[in-house]
Amino acid sequence: MKIKQFMIFQFLFFLSYRTIAQEDSLMDILNKDASGKIRKEPSTAAFFATRIINGQSVENPGKGILQFCIGHRFDAFNAENNNIFYNFFGLDAATIRLGFDYGINNRLTASVGRSSLQKTYDGAFKYKLLRQTKERMLVTVVLYTNLAVRTDNKSDENRKITFTDRLVYSNQLLIARKFNKNFSLQLSPTYIHRNVVATVQEQNDVFAIGFGSRYKIFKMVSFNAEYFYLLPGNTADNFSNSFAFGFDIETGGHVFQLNFTNSAGLIESQFIPMTNGPWKKMLRFGFSISRVFSVHRK
Repeated sequence: MKIKQFMIFQFLFFLSYRTIAQEDSLMDILNKDASGKIRKEPSTAAFFATRIINGQSVENPGKGILQFCIGHRFDAFNAENNNIFYNFFGLDAATIRLGFDYGINNRLTASVGRSSLQKTYDGAFKYKLLRQTKERMLVTVVLYTNLAVRTDNKSDENRKITFTDRLVYSNQLLIARKFNKNFSLQLSPTYIHRNVVATVQEQNDVFAIGFGSRYKIFKMVSFNAEYFYLLPGNTADNFSNSFAFGFDIETGGHVFQLNFTNSAGLIESQFIPMTNGPWKKMLRFGFSISRVFSVHRK
């Protein structure tokens, strides 16, 4: 099943490679600092937004720019035990995350957020190590690290659950190349550590490799695809690989992301190791909205 998912992803991935020249506009805003000046970077706008779909992209806000994000993932509308019309195609239940991303400088971003799934708070840093250039550097490389803590009423009859037991650490190296004005490709090696796991079906240490792509259909519309492959282990044996596809629609200072995915979670420690069904049986509709603000005077 996972091999079939991977083949389908690769088909969608490389189908998007045929492109025509267009210009980006959303990232023109993200690439400005608080003074309104465009950051002088060799290559920008590999993606419309700071997330491809569920996972992070190599994009980040400029210095002094604050981004507010709202993410929704509804219930699976094709699950075997669901009444599609009774649950109105999954819209009666939703996972929601509110988040803020702030550009400390043109390379470093700090983020905070809160998800309804397991009542989770998270904080993250994103640092651009290398930037793609036309002559010397073929790719953009970004380091991303996230710390999450669940605050729901988790209990264990055999032991007391402490604060540190609830912590999950996610670390990624985001490697992307913008091949032309329309097509971008990203690889995301990922390591997740959970201090405590509930069952033997889970692992404290989880490794995965993410694949993501963007194909710009029109000037302000792109098709995105994303797939996270769990490396062999108990987690891979008992959970599913995260798969997502959808469209980004840019409208100046906003970007709307409409997508379908088999993952309920909206942060790496949730959708990578905790996706509980293949997309053929657990497909969810979701959307995200991003808005950027300049919080410093020009």
